[in-house]
Amino acid sequence: MLADSDRIDRFLRDSRVTDPGARVVPLTGDASDRKYFRIIPADGPSLVLALHAGPIDFATLPFANVGMLMRQIPLPVPGILGHSDELGILALQDLGDVTLQAHLGAATASEHAALYRQAVALVEQLQRRGAELHSDAWLPYGIAFDVEKLTWELDFFAKHFVAGYRGVVLTPAERAALSTECAAIVQELAAEPRVLCHRDYHSRNLMLSDGRLYIIDFQDARLGPDTYDLVSLLRDSYVDITDRELDELIAYFLALKKGDGEAIAANEFRRRFDLMALQRNLKALGTFGYQTITRRNTVYIQYIPRTLRYARTSLEKYPRFARLREILAAHIGELG
Repeated sequence: MLADSDRIDRFLRDSRVTDPGARVVPLTGDASDRKYFRIIPADGPSLVLALHAGPIDFATLPFANVGMLMRQIPLPVPGILGHSDELGILALQDLGDVTLQAHLGAATASEHAALYRQAVALVEQLQRRGAELHSDAWLPYGIAFDVEKLTWELDFFAKHFVAGYRGVVLTPAERAALSTECAAIVQELAAEPRVLCHRDYHSRNLMLSDGRLYIIDFQDARLGPDTYDLVSLLRDSYVDITDRELDELIAYFLALKKGDGEAIAANEFRRRFDLMALQRNLKALGTFGYQTITRRNTVYIQYIPRTLRYARTSLEKYPRFARLREILAAHIGELG
């Protein structure tokens, strides 16, 4: 494979999506193996190039398939301006650098509330239209948060956060008890009716451009519980959400669902929300441990305390989690 600079030069020359002499600026990447570069021409709008580790097949690329589905819903996602299978490059609409997470630091209270209501409304739209567009032609309808996937995620937490990051060695009895408790969570979540989920719907994957939210990093979309994306947004490792904000936004989501003719009992929904939140926050801790220890990427350490706090909130709220909390708190003090 050519060097990144050579791949970019060749793509700009051959694709003619913009001026071949445009300025190239590296961008901060995500937790994947893709690299991103902003292309700034002398005249005209900038664009972003996503460089994959190797060649791609655009016709079967999840980002392309799911992107087409998102546009049919329709949801605001970046446009695809061009691609090269051989070079492993996608040319994307440039949405700028302002994530929802970044904007919140400068937002007024009313702006903050409005943006979160907008984000919640997009989740409702994804679920409602996602059900109407169900088809084998779209990859997300063939993948789900099933027992296998949810179990893998909690095992990932045990391996990469409990053992890897915190260096905890569980006794055989503790390991068995932890597996039993996690299995109960997994079985219940996997049995819930499934809707279309973004899968990673949080403040770093929502971009603010021209006053409008855009959704990115949607290529792993799949079916899952109707609480999943809402949990990702409102129990977000990267942002503090107050209890009042949480209650108001959940109520707003349920009001939108009721407007669709789907009445949902608020108390039962909140119980399911908290269960999903616990699973997802534990999985996030696993990801942060993995990135820190295995990938030597220490940027995620700063988000661990908030995620532990969210997990503790769920654990202490319900008596059913007493045994799970006992096992974890014996080794992870923040959960005690």
